[in-house]
Amino acid sequence: MNAASGPKTYSEAFSDSYVEQLMAGVMARNPGEVEFHQAVREVAESVEVVYRKNPEFAKLRVFERMIEPERQIIFRVPWVDDKGEVQINRGFRVQFNSALGPYKGGLRFHPSVYLGIIKFLGFEQIFKNALTTTPIGGSKGGSDFDPKGKSDMEVMRFCQSFMSELFRHIGADTDVPAGDIGVGGREIGYMFGQYKKLTNVFTGVLTGKGLEWGGSLVRTEATGYGLVYFVSRMLEARKTDWKGKKVVISGSGNVAIYAVQKVHELGGKVIAMSDSNGYIVDEAGIQLDTVKRIKEIERGRIKEYVAKHPKAQYVDGCRDIWSVPCDVALPSATQNELDGDAAKVLVKNGCIAVGEGANMPSTPEAVDVFHDAGVAFGPAKAANAGGVATSALEMCQNSMRLNWTFEEVDSRLKTIMNAVYDQCIAAAEAYGKKGNLVAGANIAGFLKVAKAMMAQGLV
Repeated sequence: MNAASGPKTYSEAFSDSYVEQLMAGVMARNPGEVEFHQAVREVAESVEVVYRKNPEFAKLRVFERMIEPERQIIFRVPWVDDKGEVQINRGFRVQFNSALGPYKGGLRFHPSVYLGIIKFLGFEQIFKNALTTTPIGGSKGGSDFDPKGKSDMEVMRFCQSFMSELFRHIGADTDVPAGDIGVGGREIGYMFGQYKKLTNVFTGVLTGKGLEWGGSLVRTEATGYGLVYFVSRMLEARKTDWKGKKVVISGSGNVAIYAVQKVHELGGKVIAMSDSNGYIVDEAGIQLDTVKRIKEIERGRIKEYVAKHPKAQYVDGCRDIWSVPCDVALPSATQNELDGDAAKVLVKNGCIAVGEGANMPSTPEAVDVFHDAGVAFGPAKAANAGGVATSALEMCQNSMRLNWTFEEVDSRLKTIMNAVYDQCIAAAEAYGKKGNLVAGANIAGFLKVAKAMMAQGLV
């Protein structure tokens, strides 16, 4: 095995052990980064068939090059809390692939963040962004800073310190970060203000901005809406729709909240939601106004829902949410939240479709259970592409100095999500994986990026 983390010769890409050879190199070069390993293996297993049919990709080690980020940036973030004490966090930006356009990917502020998480998210972003049909590359960033429990001033001081280093590496035509877990409109605002101060440039360097200063309508709703649009196509393929369907959605952030809204608009009924402490079940249907007030205004916990709706039930611990019988499950909280055992429970209870609203929320074992049982499964890199798609639309509006209406952006989003679905279906069928949206998403995204990399030479 050489340092390229792949087979010794390109002809070995066609051996039965190609994936295992590749993964041995990936794990040796990236020890301890289990989420990154998981993401690479999933794509490798899908694109092996592409390598077999396209030896030019193997010869030039296109996939092996995709696995290695173009640039990894790690930096310290010192800031002062409200007590006047100095705190130190670590910041990250991994610029994975720019073959299709400027790097694009969110920033996550959460104690669990380390290099492996950022690399997993950035690697997934390459293929997700390619599927959106917009000209953007893949990246991700963040920090182990936890905004929960911090005052606005503490968050501002942290964001300003974070951007005081990050600004050197980003730009409207270089790398355009967005929000993610722990990074909403407040954090984007503080970071944008610091970037503008440091560069003396007002440009579309961040997405998820306020509507008054360059943001896009539908950006807040985009990932949740896009998820539902994608799953609508999955249901349509089964000759059904959302009407009368019982739906369980994990999480209670933007993705979950606006997925609830769109499901209800289309005739479904969301009966359960969660946060990191536990989950609620309301068989009459989740009252979205209450959830939005608790999570968006009061910044409270989901258990407060039952005080307003006493017929609802609250259960401590969030993992058992998948025991609630439903027709459709939308895991929208965090990675690997839905394991094989939970998948078996969903199947036993009659679930017919699962759409990933979070990044890689289902374990490989869970995905196998769904495929074996014939449950329609929409992988994150396709099903939750609505957020980054609308970020790309925000970039477009910024470049033209225009603001599109809510209806126009929503229409473009729906068109993009339909195109994502169509690409997945077509690629899966072309490579003998008919109906497998995981394989289809990986293959379609890989082909688009691979062809661009081939055209641009060995860079």
